[in-house]
Amino acid sequence: MRLSVLDQAPITKGNTPADALKKAEELAILADELGYHRMWMAEHHGTDAFASSAPEVSAAHLAAKTNHIRIGTGGVMMMHYSPLKLAEVFKTLSSLAPGRIDFGVGRAPGGDHNSIYALSEGREPMLNNMYEKFEIALQLINDEQPDDALYNQTIATPSDVVLPEAWLLGSSGNSAMQAGRMGVGYSFAQFFNGELSKEILDTYKVNFEASSFMEKNDISVSYMVTVAETAEEAEFEAGPQDISRLMLMKGRISQALTPEEAKNYPLTEIDRMRIEENRKLHLVGSAKGVAETLREEQERYGFDEAMIVSIPHSQEKRLNVYRLLAEELL
Repeated sequence: MRLSVLDQAPITKGNTPADALKKAEELAILADELGYHRMWMAEHHGTDAFASSAPEVSAAHLAAKTNHIRIGTGGVMMMHYSPLKLAEVFKTLSSLAPGRIDFGVGRAPGGDHNSIYALSEGREPMLNNMYEKFEIALQLINDEQPDDALYNQTIATPSDVVLPEAWLLGSSGNSAMQAGRMGVGYSFAQFFNGELSKEILDTYKVNFEASSFMEKNDISVSYMVTVAETAEEAEFEAGPQDISRLMLMKGRISQALTPEEAKNYPLTEIDRMRIEENRKLHLVGSAKGVAETLREEQERYGFDEAMIVSIPHSQEKRLNVYRLLAEELL
């Protein structure tokens, strides 16, 4: 099983957005040294909880700071960009770091109502053409002429570059069939809603058709993970994410608390029940125990790669999560 990193550049309490991006760089360098396969930056808008609003820019920086690990987006949110611009950005990235760039895209907005309309300059955003947009971007990246009249009179430069790997993200299974038919990788965000199933992944595999971007089907699954030297310490470090998930369920996205604040946070009985239920989205415990869970999940569902997102408050603790998992799985 390959092991990879998903980072949202979290702005934990007491830290600045600049701190968050610097810590993403530190994580990329460590992951490269440890032998992680890839690192993706997410895209979030209109929040003070995450600093990763321009993952394609971060990807360029991280690629320059690393030597072997693949770098990409998980994902760039297509609704905000023209297929031509997407193609130009990722062809540029791939020309700068050939053989190491991933073009990972998502259909979600990555932000609230206000940020969506600000990004579209007040125009009604187009929400129902994401697959068509992705297909056009892939054609332009591959130096092909799309059928769409808007895009078949131009080219995406630079031309003749090493193709990036292309991935379609999903969290409900709706994109599985489309990813297969387009011949791209499929990345399932298990930490969003915990609804991974063998049926979803089999749908992707059955419909997969080889393409210039991928010769055979490839599946990654993203997990929220908190591990530490002991299970007790892991529980303590996981507390802020338990509270953050609880706040998200109530419609609020805010900076994560410190572990001490999370431990003393006033919770109702219903809150405690919700946190317990949400643990299906968050693997917490010793590295050995979580590694065994990941192996069991891979055996049950049949994916190729586990992508780990981890947000302990301390950067030292966060980096240690990836060290401990590497010891168990790499």
